[in-house]
Amino acid sequence: MLRFSEEILLLILDDESGEFVHVPEWSLRCALAGAALMDLAFENRIDSDPEQLVLIDPTPVGDLLIDPILADIAEATEVYDARHWIERAAAEHAYAIRDRSLDRLIERGILHRRDDRVLWVFRSRRYPTVDGEVEREVKMRIMSILLSDEIPHPRDVVIICLADACGILKEIMSKRELGYAASRIKQVRKLDLIGQAVSQVVWDIEASLALAMHPML
Repeated sequence: MLRFSEEILLLILDDESGEFVHVPEWSLRCALAGAALMDLAFENRIDSDPEQLVLIDPTPVGDLLIDPILADIAEATEVYDARHWIERAAAEHAYAIRDRSLDRLIERGILHRRDDRVLWVFRSRRYPTVDGEVEREVKMRIMSILLSDEIPHPRDVVIICLADACGILKEIMSKRELGYAASRIKQVRKLDLIGQAVSQVVWDIEASLALAMHPML
């Protein structure tokens, strides 16, 4: 089974070009951090409520995608909420999560790496799919949940929350589909506390950036 971070990367991969669609850097980092926290929750290492994220079991999972964040939580001398850990993991671990997730997708034969020379100087790294079945399955699973009244699996709730937070849904759905699914997205988002925290962090950062660019006179 893929980790949440691997599914997030497959969602933002353009089938034809092999390049990742543009997602604001901080949004994607928050989504990858939230993905790691949700994997820890599914591994029964942490739990969360609106006030705090609680360590249940400090035992390493044996997975470098998520064990470094678990170690940070286990070493903390205070209890913090999910937002704190999303921001910290986004700042300290997001790039490692991204790179390790890509390496795994390549090792599993889902993606392969190709370097293209651009203007004979710069190099553009692309990740075409070897077999698009896994990628299509992830995208179609999310679409089917959002465009129906089907009861979502907890894993699908997580992916939808993370995808909504970093703006991925608008890349894989048409404007008409997004309009139709808007209330459904809000409904699903309420089912996951960490997903809500990811969304709020991203929105707060975007609001801060917008205010910095257009300060009130």
